[in-house]
Amino acid sequence: MERSIPLSVEKKAKTYLNLGLLMAVVLFCFLYLNVNVGDIVTALPNLVGFLVDNFMPPNFTNLGVYMGAVMDTILFAIVGTYISAFLAFTFGILMSEAMMPNPWVRGLVRFFISFLRNIPVLIWASLLIFVFGIGNMVGLIALILATVGFLSRSYAESINEIAGSKLESLRASGAGWWQILFHGLIPEFIPSWMNWTLFSFEINIRASAILGTVGAGGLGILIQTNLNMRNFTEAAALIVILVAMVLLTEAAVSLLRKRLSIGGH
Repeated sequence: MERSIPLSVEKKAKTYLNLGLLMAVVLFCFLYLNVNVGDIVTALPNLVGFLVDNFMPPNFTNLGVYMGAVMDTILFAIVGTYISAFLAFTFGILMSEAMMPNPWVRGLVRFFISFLRNIPVLIWASLLIFVFGIGNMVGLIALILATVGFLSRSYAESINEIAGSKLESLRASGAGWWQILFHGLIPEFIPSWMNWTLFSFEINIRASAILGTVGAGGLGILIQTNLNMRNFTEAAALIVILVAMVLLTEAAVSLLRKRLSIGGH
């Protein structure tokens, strides 16, 4: 008479097998990339020593000059997120299976949004510099393109969830597409729209600073310039300002979410 393996033993065996496979994949990656963990560990004291010797203490003597770049970074994020949110809502509806019955339209829009979403914002900025030259316009357009790709996908998923569960009664009563959109979808979608948009704004604050490293304006271009000129203490001050700006933005967005009574992602 055959004895069955207890479920707990089988579950543990699967867990150990998965962990073993994960460790094997990680080990293969290290070997393939020729990364020596020992070199990383031994290099850490040198890195800390370099940072302490060259970046400390941060030099805030030009703080007033930096404020213009800080404002540029914040305004990039605000304008980029604002424009992207409205564009992405339109694309989200066109991508949604529940709201757009035409599969050809859905497919074309999905392809376009996937194209936007899968190109990093730094690549967009690098390409746009050849068209517009170095300046704020490059950073803003790159931010909008990347954010539209991200938000459109997020909005479409939220719209599908709402349309699938909460709009059937309107359809059953004979409501038209525009009636369903304005009287059913939009009121239900507003919390998700605000939540995803605020989350995107947090991301765009960081992205706006990074864009400056390729000459697209904002705080990043000052960081990159000071690093290239080996003004490490001023670069350290700018990095501290950037970190403080990101932390304050996250705190402000969290407070706004609580005031609006919407959950986080």
